[in-house]
Amino acid sequence: MSDKNYSKTNVLIVGAGPAGLAAGIKIKIENPDLEVCVIDKGAAPGNHNLSGAVLEIDALKTLLDQASPGWEDTKAAKTVLGTPIKDDDMMLFMGDTFSMNVISAVKLAKIFRLDLGQMLHKGDYSVSISQLCSWLSKIAEEKGVEVLTGFAAEDILLADDHSVKGLKLVDQGKDHEHNKQPNFAEGEEIKADFILLAEGADGLLTEKFIERAGLKRKSPQLYSIGVKELIRVSDEQFEQFGANRVVHTMGYPLWTPMTGPDMFGGGIMYTAEKNHIAVGIIVGLDWKYHDFSPQQALANFKKHKFVRKYIEDGVVAEAGAKMIPEGGPASIPRAEHGEIGKNNTMILGDAAGFVNMLKIKGLHNAIESGILAARAVRDNTSEPARAAARYTELVDNGNIGKEMRSAKNYRQMIAKFGLLMGAPFSAIGKILPHIDVEDDSRTLKHRHYKYKTDKLFDRDTFVAKAYSEHREEQPNHVRIHDHDICNEECREHYEIPCLTFCPAGVYEMIDGRLKAANPSNCLHCKCCQQKCPYGNVLWTVPEGSGGPRYERM
Repeated sequence: MSDKNYSKTNVLIVGAGPAGLAAGIKIKIENPDLEVCVIDKGAAPGNHNLSGAVLEIDALKTLLDQASPGWEDTKAAKTVLGTPIKDDDMMLFMGDTFSMNVISAVKLAKIFRLDLGQMLHKGDYSVSISQLCSWLSKIAEEKGVEVLTGFAAEDILLADDHSVKGLKLVDQGKDHEHNKQPNFAEGEEIKADFILLAEGADGLLTEKFIERAGLKRKSPQLYSIGVKELIRVSDEQFEQFGANRVVHTMGYPLWTPMTGPDMFGGGIMYTAEKNHIAVGIIVGLDWKYHDFSPQQALANFKKHKFVRKYIEDGVVAEAGAKMIPEGGPASIPRAEHGEIGKNNTMILGDAAGFVNMLKIKGLHNAIESGILAARAVRDNTSEPARAAARYTELVDNGNIGKEMRSAKNYRQMIAKFGLLMGAPFSAIGKILPHIDVEDDSRTLKHRHYKYKTDKLFDRDTFVAKAYSEHREEQPNHVRIHDHDICNEECREHYEIPCLTFCPAGVYEMIDGRLKAANPSNCLHCKCCQQKCPYGNVLWTVPEGSGGPRYERM
């Protein structure tokens, strides 16, 4: 490091998730002499990674076959990939007692090559993405990748041609008023030839890069929020559910015909480690109900007769929340000539929006995008400015591009016309021209969620099971631009919905006014930034190592 407080590497990857780690591993396979550094704001690999998670294994297998021959026989592989899916069910819930298995309709759709057939999951694996990232991190380090956790970056350093020279890490050791404390350390600058942005949905640096480098989306990115619990159940319940099973549900408590509510999403249940069942709700952020809480929907889901019998009296072992990018190909940010990035900078995985909503999966595409980014680095070691163009060519002409095109307009049809009309017509969405939709923050109405109960969800216990931590003295990373908007306009029109929808209870009324009073609870899902109807919330990066500490999510 020089006296100018910066360091230099060949390749800098932001985010130690599946995309970033796959890229780091593949780069070292292709170019062992390149210096590769991965930084992540979580305290340890996998701490900030949460997913459904159903994994198509082809991309991962291709990577591991090259990186670690004999990987199938390792303890890590048997832990992470120990649950192949043999039983795949799709349930329709009507009310809190009725259920019907409609998986036969999905199988029929596959036979007739209809898009709905992509929702089949038999032969995939139910995995803990936290454990997967921890495993990939070890492999990356064995290949010579420098994986640095607890390093949060707050800004990008742009050159005149909009290539990224490097990143600046967040300052450490400031108090609530941003005054320097005795342990203050100025955030270092890290410069690199190649920058790979793989920080997940609504990534802070990614969105800054998109704005400053002039990238555009045809359609605003649409998001869902996923709220998940890992529940330890009895031997009998686990055996009854099945050791290799995944269940997806639609209907109650997010959608009912004619009477509403009308929200995109559904429930999930799948086998996790022994005697544990993962249970969750995924709901589109374009909900209309000002008093809706994803966690209340999860509580209603868990009370359904079908779900309850498998988890009743179970103990929540871990919990968390995360946003999912769902806008499809129209929401992928592109530069003037179509690049998914610009010059030496590439956008990977969920940061780019590579989730195929016809499969409700993006993990395999994230890993694939990391592999393709590594190839772009290999092909342009002497001309970094050509990397983004090469990466985009590989993405658009490969499996990711094919999958994303198959889901064209799928989510937009539902956002535009509602679930009842939009879902059936979404089957022809890929042959229709682009459909314009509002972003998620503009859909809220003063409507009541039908299944809201008087009993509030126990957020304190939920957050405790996410093991979220932040240094209490640091500046608040959740910033409200104008408190008067919250306490006057938003109170009048929407009754301040962030009090209800924030999964971590960050927001609180104090002396009759809204404040982001509990930033130490924050799960880094950024739902508030995307759903606030006035765009009045700004999420900034906290000091490194803060946030949730997922181990099995």
